[in-house]
Amino acid sequence: METLHKKFCAALVFLAAWVCVAEGGTTLSANRLSSVRSRRMVGGTLAPHVPWQAMVYLSDSVVDGGYAGGALISDRWVLTAARNLFVRKSRKDIGGKAPLIPKVYLGISQKAELDTTKDVAVEKVVIHPSFQNLSDWDNDLALIKLKHPVIMSNRVTPIPLPERGQDVDRAAHGSGVIAGWGWGILLTPAASLKHLVFPLANHSDCKAEYEHDPFTPAVDENMFCTGATQFQENVCFGDAGGALAVLDSETGDVYAAGILSYDKPCNRHKYAVYMRVSSYLPWIHSVIRGDTGKSHALRYDTISTMYSWQP
Repeated sequence: METLHKKFCAALVFLAAWVCVAEGGTTLSANRLSSVRSRRMVGGTLAPHVPWQAMVYLSDSVVDGGYAGGALISDRWVLTAARNLFVRKSRKDIGGKAPLIPKVYLGISQKAELDTTKDVAVEKVVIHPSFQNLSDWDNDLALIKLKHPVIMSNRVTPIPLPERGQDVDRAAHGSGVIAGWGWGILLTPAASLKHLVFPLANHSDCKAEYEHDPFTPAVDENMFCTGATQFQENVCFGDAGGALAVLDSETGDVYAAGILSYDKPCNRHKYAVYMRVSSYLPWIHSVIRGDTGKSHALRYDTISTMYSWQP
């Protein structure tokens, strides 16, 4: 068991080495800040980078929509939170409005790298058909299709989706890693991409935390939660859309277990809430395939005909 634990720790360090130091909504006391900063950057001298991280950009100003995270999941598609594609995020304000077409930036770790020549052209966005059915947070997912395939490199590489049988409950050490440009300790957006390692939270505890607050998610089976770190660090405004990357305890695979939806814990709440990617795989694959309303019937009729022709 000791050897297995050491292997896991080494693998988790390797995963964390890809991502930058996160301040998203930290609530550290001043006398702890310097030691935590050095702890968060693995090795202290690396230039950490998250090759699947996307910036989904509407504006520099939060009032005009701001910017948030996303996850590159193939050479043409970015997965993000649907609310990131609207200026005003509430169900009442969105009210069936069409999403905005954002700018998408890949391969960057510093906000200073934003440049009109570096954004990736977007062809279209697809909002989950049941987005905000009952509340602000229902089915908070969107897919962004890029106009051209991106060239893969050590700076731009997709993160896999879960495969059959993989879910957040198989995350090694009961934790995951997320990166973002969200608000930090001074409640200002981060200039650099940050990361945090979060423990997975008990579903019932998270649900109970929010069930009586109409302005927070009604945590259902399509969602899961993480808790704050031991230093009470957490995600905050602007981190939504980022992927919680986990390491599979059985296979060692790295995959996106969740997409951050509720990014407002900051120093007010303990739990961040994610869309459970495994629950949405049929929808994601249908969009990426380019299915239309007739696709299911066409496939069914075709295979039925082929079966019927058998002697």
